Amino acid sequence: MTIKMIASDMDGTFLSGEDSYDQEHFARVLSQLKEKGVRFVAASGRQVANLKELFEPMAAYGLLDQIDFVGSNGSVVTTPGQELYAVYLTPEQIRKVIDWNALNPQSADNVIVLAGVNGTYISNHVSQEFKEMLSMFYPNVVQVEKLLKIDDKILGVSFVWPHEEVQEHVQQLEEVFGEEVHVTGSGFGSVDVLPKGVDKAAALEVLQDYYNVMDNEVMVFGDNTNDLEMLAKYDNSYLMPNAMPLMHDAHKRLALKTNVQDGVLATIESELKLDNQVEMD
Repeated sequence: MTIKMIASDMDGTFLSGEDSYDQEHFARVLSQLKEKGVRFVAASGRQVANLKELFEPMAAYGLLDQIDFVGSNGSVVTTPGQELYAVYLTPEQIRKVIDWNALNPQSADNVIVLAGVNGTYISNHVSQEFKEMLSMFYPNVVQVEKLLKIDDKILGVSFVWPHEEVQEHVQQLEEVFGEEVHVTGSGFGSVDVLPKGVDKAAALEVLQDYYNVMDNEVMVFGDNTNDLEMLAKYDNSYLMPNAMPLMHDAHKRLALKTNVQDGVLATIESELKLDNQVEMD
């Protein structure tokens, strides 16, 4: 197996808990990937700023230059040196999404999150507790009086519902908007409305073009519906054993262990025959 790029979802996949992973273990794997000329891509519904903060500890090992980022479920693609790609919702699309939410009887208690270039925006009525929770995943959370008056480029609009209702609302939004936007579930009860054609697989194609990597040289890991496109696109794709049942119906090849057992790293070590005992300085 010749692999030149490995992309992993974060929550429920690479991360063993909220914002946590075995940094020494990852550094051990990443250093060997560097020797083999393999890029690592953090591909997430989180924004790029949050992803960069997560992996900043790799700078101490001299390995930060080995990581690329796909943020906001594919709306932004960056390398260590530059932003390769970014796409935004139009003001008209944002208004249509928010108007739909206001008229939806089931939306009375949900929360709307607008992910922008300069900040993450929520309504003034959102509780401080939720704001603090959101700050774990999004940078610069700002409460505003009117979401439609925000002066920023918006990468995506997210709604937060009870986890068990996510797929129902994804289907509702798809029926309303058709192919005008891309709608996906993104874990933790989040439903993300993204620009048309935006998903993690399309974002990885941008990086493949940049690094001259073929589809059969890409390995991917995921656990949720926002990972479906990349799991389906690449032959070397692995679903986490801890994924929800509907994901197991859609994808059969599993990582060796769950996310809390460092399943992504264990599978990489096994498939690429890495040394899991190598010492890090």
